[in-house]
Amino acid sequence: MKMRSRGGRAALAAMAPVTLAAVLAGGAAGFATAPGPSHATVPAAAAGGHSAQAAARARTADSVPQPYTFIHDPTMARQGNTYYTFSTGDPAGTIGNGNIQIRTSGNLRSWRYTGTVFAQQPAWITSTLGSIPNLWAPDISYFGGLWHLYYAGSSFGSNNSVIGLATTPTLDPHSPRYHWADDGLVFQSTSADDYNAIDPSLVTDAAGNKWLSFGSFWSGIKLIALDPATGKPASSATVYSLAAKPAPDPEEGSGIVYHGGYYYLFVAVDYCCQGISSTYHIQVGRSASITGPYVDASGTTMLNGGGMEVQGADAGMIGPGSPFAFGPGAGGPSSPLLVYHYYDAYDSGDAWIQIRPLSWVGGWPVTGNPMVPVPGQPGPPSS
Repeated sequence: MKMRSRGGRAALAAMAPVTLAAVLAGGAAGFATAPGPSHATVPAAAAGGHSAQAAARARTADSVPQPYTFIHDPTMARQGNTYYTFSTGDPAGTIGNGNIQIRTSGNLRSWRYTGTVFAQQPAWITSTLGSIPNLWAPDISYFGGLWHLYYAGSSFGSNNSVIGLATTPTLDPHSPRYHWADDGLVFQSTSADDYNAIDPSLVTDAAGNKWLSFGSFWSGIKLIALDPATGKPASSATVYSLAAKPAPDPEEGSGIVYHGGYYYLFVAVDYCCQGISSTYHIQVGRSASITGPYVDASGTTMLNGGGMEVQGADAGMIGPGSPFAFGPGAGGPSSPLLVYHYYDAYDSGDAWIQIRPLSWVGGWPVTGNPMVPVPGQPGPPSS
């Protein structure tokens, strides 16, 4: 479920179950990825950008002043020597007026807010859904010479939802080529559907085909094929079912990684957006086919409630969710990374980003030690 609240500080803004997407990007060392550009990285390129200085409010954690930050449903890319994260808009509007947030880092530990993808929500979203406080759960990937950012619009508890697309030739806001184009609607669900079109995540299969996983409550995780020329589904695209839990089916934020001849489906299970009362955790299953069936290590299918836990709460990092698997490529970290959000028990349950190395043991993913300092925790995490 893509986040729409200020952790333990404020009531949840109106939002629907959403979660962040995850898909591997090309060429991480020791990581067999689908051919062709995908999520991860491209060489240094021109870029440009708008950056609005967001109002920040002070908060105190262990007597150390901390700026208010809200990072929920993060997705990550690298261009040149800079890492970029995109995350759900702040439902309170304090940061970026609820639009998809952008942050940059040179070391994967400290992140600087640099603005939003849109200055305001695209008009087509408002005309389709009415007024909503923020945009959710972005997913970044590179193919066809453009960065593709998929994102969702909805309201809490509703499956009247849309998936939108924005593209830019570069992520560098200092380049004259930097410009986010609004490419409009990708996919939609209504109250007449038994699925929820939120938490999009792009994946490239072993043959180079593009797919989009999505879903939340309302019958779980789905998959549709995309036209690589448009980044949108073909007309009358088949909607495949990948995973479901018993009612009310609390899983979302899916993403698919290809490794060692298998497709691995990561999902966020249980409930987000309740600060340190959140019960989110990350599960995984695998399949020889991108359309399933996905099974866990015990052989239970994910369509029948299966799933193996790959990341749960750890120390003060509560409710990990919205997993995004990042393959850094040449010049980046030596191993693939799992990017996700959690609720900081040391800092009033506010949403924050965590990154861990991702390795494989016996054909199943295993996470390493946390790389991003926990804001309210004394000293950095072990490395």
